[in-house]
Amino acid sequence: MSAGVRSRTGTVRSRSHTLVDAARSWLNALWNNLIPHLYGEPDETRTERILRRIRIGVVIAACLVTLQSVLLVFGAWRDDRQIERNMGVAAAEVLSAGPRRSTIEFVTPDRVTYRPELGVLYPSELDTGMRIYVEYDKNDPDLVRVQDRNAALAIIPAGSIAVVGWLIAGGALILLGIVQKRLAARQIETAARQIEAAARQIETVARPVEAAARPVEE
Repeated sequence: MSAGVRSRTGTVRSRSHTLVDAARSWLNALWNNLIPHLYGEPDETRTERILRRIRIGVVIAACLVTLQSVLLVFGAWRDDRQIERNMGVAAAEVLSAGPRRSTIEFVTPDRVTYRPELGVLYPSELDTGMRIYVEYDKNDPDLVRVQDRNAALAIIPAGSIAVVGWLIAGGALILLGIVQKRLAARQIETAARQIEAAARQIETVARPVEAAARPVEE
């Protein structure tokens, strides 16, 4: 390998390390600005304490939304396992259709008609009057799902809820961070003015003392 190629390779590596370090520093700064600390600084003001607690509340709310999404998928998976342990299949008619809840009616092989109060699981793309096949738990026929559908269909809606929740939380945290920075800038400006005023007062007091000391020195 020639000296020129080695030099170029070293330059590329150096630039890569610089970009990685810059990205890492930016992420650390973003993390520190967005994610609030549980405990404030010793000189934390009342306004800063309130803003910090609001930011903590926003993060907690986003975490609860994420937990709800996880529990939604877990609940669908648990219902699937319960149906598959003792599964029956039947033809059903869609009485009312909606994106979140669809009411159906089906008859089991022992000639018992069921109309589950909670509707059917995974009701997307159903229309009123459709004839479909459903899978149900023989021990609990009110637990029923559309045939060949499972908890995998709940991942995207649940994930979308979590993503939207964190996007809203991120926007709120950014806004609160901007407010906190502006308040900090105002506090610094106020402190600087107070220091300047105190310096002027000291200068005003010092002038007569200095004037009185001159004849003594002479």
